[in-house]
Amino acid sequence: MHQRIITFTLLVGIGCGLTVLAAGASSWRLTGNHRGYAPAQPIAYSHRLHAGELGIDCKFCHSSAEHGRHAGIPSADVCLKCHKYVTSSYDLLRQELTRADKEQRKPNIIISENLKPLYAALKLDDPKQPVTNLQAGIAWSRVHNLPDYVAFDHRAHVSAGVSCQACHGPVEAMERVRQIEDLSMGWCVNCHRDATKHGIQGKRVHASIDCSTCHY
Repeated sequence: MHQRIITFTLLVGIGCGLTVLAAGASSWRLTGNHRGYAPAQPIAYSHRLHAGELGIDCKFCHSSAEHGRHAGIPSADVCLKCHKYVTSSYDLLRQELTRADKEQRKPNIIISENLKPLYAALKLDDPKQPVTNLQAGIAWSRVHNLPDYVAFDHRAHVSAGVSCQACHGPVEAMERVRQIEDLSMGWCVNCHRDATKHGIQGKRVHASIDCSTCHY
């Protein structure tokens, strides 16, 4: 009887262990593989809304992608190009305009809950005020990181016609940006081989797989 209890206990333990392992199998990854990484941002910026529904081009905010190695994280003044004037949804603004008209007064500035953190980060009481605090800014969390020994250059890829989605996935459909590809050396090499073989958007290219291309 005692032996049966021990055997049963062992079987239950092994079964539980296998269940835990199976549940976590989908999250196993090689060192440095951050596929699926989607950090919370200080402001709930929606790429689905801006890049998807509104159709804003990626390079409007990430303006360095065409001319520099890094795509760049948008500075505060980029946000204020629109949000100095767009402070809320159309529906909320229309409601305030209707109330102001009935009450025969000037409409108040309506700031949506989603945009309040933006103005707070920039230390603005009024969205139309200039940003005078040079320390003000938004501490965005970087999603895609490559090792320091990888010399990836955005401008070379953008000028060759590589779409943003080729590396970053369908960002225009993401509420919160996440890493889609593992961005490993093997993934990059295979992409270069495929580009050389098939071209990019109908254009023939020679995407080198020489070590010095990315490591120098």
